[in-house]
Amino acid sequence: MSIGSTTPVRRFGGGADIVLAAALWGTTGTVRSFVHASPVAVGAARLLIGGAFLFALAVRSGGLRPLVAGGRRTRLILLLGAVLAAIYQVAFFSAVARTGVATGTVVTIGSGPVFAGLLSWLLRMGTPTRRWLLSTAGAVAGCAALTAGGHSAGVEPVGIALALLSGFGYAAYATVASALITRGEDSGAVVGVLFGGAGVLLLPVLALYGPGWLLTGRGAAASLYLGLITTGVGYVLYGRGLRTTPVAAATTLTLAEPAVAAVLGLFVLGEHLGATALGGLVLLVISLLILALPTRRSSTR
Repeated sequence: MSIGSTTPVRRFGGGADIVLAAALWGTTGTVRSFVHASPVAVGAARLLIGGAFLFALAVRSGGLRPLVAGGRRTRLILLLGAVLAAIYQVAFFSAVARTGVATGTVVTIGSGPVFAGLLSWLLRMGTPTRRWLLSTAGAVAGCAALTAGGHSAGVEPVGIALALLSGFGYAAYATVASALITRGEDSGAVVGVLFGGAGVLLLPVLALYGPGWLLTGRGAAASLYLGLITTGVGYVLYGRGLRTTPVAAATTLTLAEPAVAAVLGLFVLGEHLGATALGGLVLLVISLLILALPTRRSSTR
């Protein structure tokens, strides 16, 4: 099957789940702005809480046992996915700290769909279609204009490298999840193991930066929202969407995240969007609609 193509009804349902998940992820920046703690510590707490929640759901659903009983190869793939999810989180916040929010976000989010498309092609999970290429190019361009429009962003080589590593980590763990889910594994169990494992891996990071902020009212409320809603509910939706949406298309659809973040920044934080940023927002939305809306007929190869 080619990337971005499946039957219309199922395709639209999966795409809608992924866009909704991305919308939840788009609230993280606004919520995090109300917490006085290191962004890396907040990210580690988010994965720890969300990972525990997702793992508990996996245990309750009954899909965990057959997943981990799938043999040594499956367990190694799950471990790899957990490591990649942890790398994505740490590398992203480290990139932002070194090269700025605008540049770090553009490189990470913009490179993710490209890496996902390349991985899908190399692993023979699908061949990029013109529709996917057009939508991804437009979405990446729109994301760049939206994030950097009107702002001067510093460029630091190590920060760029970390952002690229983060984009690769995101695309790679999404590819791992997609491969397991599309072969018949329970989506809740897959994301539960990946993010539960990533949360455990990031425990030393949280300890290093100090968990004291979690004991404040604002810190506790923000961390619970980020963990349970943006990570827990968000990745339940994302995993469900991966059942019917190819991973390269799914990664492009998650570019809805910066669009939601921009709207919240405009109306909640009082930020200003210039003409370039507004144009980027429009281009991003149109590009995602090109990919998300169902086609009249399926395309196979």
